[in-house]
Amino acid sequence: MSKTQEYIEKGEKYLLKTYNRYPVVLDRGEGVYLYDVDGNRYLDFGAGIAVFALGYRNQKYNDALKGQIDKILHTSNLFYNVPAVDAAEKIVKTSGMDKVFFTNSGAEAIEGALKVARKYAYLKDPSKEYEFIAMHHSFHGRSQGALSVTGNVHYQEGFVPEKMRAVFAKFNDFDDVKAKITDRTCGIICEVVQGEGGIYPADKEFLEGLRTLCDEKDILLIFDEVQCGMGRCGALYAHELYGVKPDVMALAKALGCGVPVGAFVTARKASCALVPGDHGTTYGGNPFATAAVCSVYDIFEEEQIVEHVKQVGTYLYEKLEAVKEAHEEIIDHRGLGLMQGLEFDGPVGDIIKKAMDRGLILMSAGANILRFVPPLIITEEHVDEMCRILEGVLAR
Repeated sequence: MSKTQEYIEKGEKYLLKTYNRYPVVLDRGEGVYLYDVDGNRYLDFGAGIAVFALGYRNQKYNDALKGQIDKILHTSNLFYNVPAVDAAEKIVKTSGMDKVFFTNSGAEAIEGALKVARKYAYLKDPSKEYEFIAMHHSFHGRSQGALSVTGNVHYQEGFVPEKMRAVFAKFNDFDDVKAKITDRTCGIICEVVQGEGGIYPADKEFLEGLRTLCDEKDILLIFDEVQCGMGRCGALYAHELYGVKPDVMALAKALGCGVPVGAFVTARKASCALVPGDHGTTYGGNPFATAAVCSVYDIFEEEQIVEHVKQVGTYLYEKLEAVKEAHEEIIDHRGLGLMQGLEFDGPVGDIIKKAMDRGLILMSAGANILRFVPPLIITEEHVDEMCRILEGVLAR
């Protein structure tokens, strides 16, 4: 029995079956390549679902974590700690926002953002039962609050009763959003680029309209940048590409580049909504996790990661356009920076499997869309290698 089969059988025995995993047991990484327990190599164009922005075995990043391990791993939020304060400062100064609350995941960041908006509305008028406007085909996480604003009934059924769900509007349809505003609306939440929903970037006019509407109604605008933020779209924060600033922003994934950490960031009036006792977490702001955040921001700046994404993202777009033009089964190509997708006229599961057999890790976004979210350090040569493998699969 191979090591792969041994671990798969053990995993099937002991792990709760909530994932349909690929039959690969990953063991280590180097740069933009992953290796399984049997020594097979894979070019990674999934980055652990857009997490490993800096690739694998980045020495500066690893050294920062090792150094923090030798100092202290946990303090609780009954005390300050140096990495959390430094990480919060980096986020505030780069975003132009005001305050940071660290969480352990993207879903928790969304939960906190929703609480900020509800509390802000409650402080103005505690007599109403408030609700959110969210977008169809959105994805914000698997916890109940996050699911309540996730625009996919399949994820909600059995977990979130209809009366607890947000009011859903069409993404990039400002008139539809405006028509659904009531005196019970406490906030509008959307991804700047929809990820799980199919790699759909927002229109500039749409986000500008949301900003104006929220200002007029004195409600909060929440941007989910868990996947599209942290340099992935060609700006440190995706909303910078649009010149539209939210009241609350959710971050995670590449914020820690592998260490589980998220954050919600508040600006202006939203920063005063929560007071001591309103929200908390045992591990949020953990010295180890926030040391990772500090390292990520330092490396992004030192190695000019965002500028690199602009360059190689343009090259990836050109190459994927060529792939699209060569295959009539590909009906659309869209995305920004290193967050792009190819839409097919049928399911892409078999394409992903065959690509993996050839040493390429790809992901889907829905049943019929190939999602390309590689480490942000990929080069044009890696793009060429990916396209050669993908073309070989499509040719068959």
